[in-house]
Amino acid sequence: MRVIPTAAELNAHGRKVCVAIGMFDGVHLGHQQVIRQTLEDARQHEGIAVAITFDRHPNSVVAPDHNPPLIYSLSQKLRVIESLGIDTTLLIRFDKAFSQIPGEEFIEGLARDFGAIHSLCVGSAFTFGHKRKGNVALLNRLGQQFNFIVHGLASVSLDERTVSSTRIRESISAGNLDAASQMLGRSYALASRVIRGDQLGRQFGFPTANLDPDELLIPPNGVYAAHAHVQGRFHRAVVNIGMRPTLGNPQPKLQIEAHLLDVSADLYGQEMELVFVEKLRDEQKFSSPEVLREQIRRDIEVARHLF
Repeated sequence: MRVIPTAAELNAHGRKVCVAIGMFDGVHLGHQQVIRQTLEDARQHEGIAVAITFDRHPNSVVAPDHNPPLIYSLSQKLRVIESLGIDTTLLIRFDKAFSQIPGEEFIEGLARDFGAIHSLCVGSAFTFGHKRKGNVALLNRLGQQFNFIVHGLASVSLDERTVSSTRIRESISAGNLDAASQMLGRSYALASRVIRGDQLGRQFGFPTANLDPDELLIPPNGVYAAHAHVQGRFHRAVVNIGMRPTLGNPQPKLQIEAHLLDVSADLYGQEMELVFVEKLRDEQKFSSPEVLREQIRRDIEVARHLF
């Protein structure tokens, strides 16, 4: 899949362009429906299937006090979009200047730079443009002007409730990862870059890869059995999420620490994706580091038994 920063770089060479637009955080069942319609349009008309998405959540610019944590990292989102069969993704840098572009101007620019939009697919509640004044009704009017078809697809429901990124975030925050996985259409996974920690895990005899939690939605604190995907391979892992209360840090901060079973490797700077298998226990404070060390040994044995 090609990832381009501007529509003009598509170079469709006269082929019809079929477009799906959305933030696509989580690329859940509703998003997949939008993308599938775009793929079907491209197949039928021998066109190019293009997804348009953003490098950050729009609220981070237009409403920072209401900016939700992300279900997926940007690279994780792009990988899933690619896996669905999209030919090209236009990844727009969402900044203040872009947020002030009126909806009509945005679509007119796409029609001009792509050359020939055949169809444009969004969710029925999709809004866009300055102050989110654009909607499906505006797209239909512009479709008549620029001669493209508009698909405003109804939401997907599961258990008689609409599937949405907001609902998935609620499930993850509550620790209901199975429900999140059902709405995502795949096992929920947390992906982030491995950063340098304080090496305390190594001192305990259980070296860990520390993940950067910045901007991401994190499951509830506790210890989990998980599969870690890094450098193209899957490894069994025990993951600790929490504030490490036993260590008594006067300024504790959230840690995501993955101990890969039977693996020793330098992973700094690599992206690691954690697919959670089962929660082993809640976070707790132990009477001493020695007691904590023994509990970690038991956690690993329980995880091995699960695997």
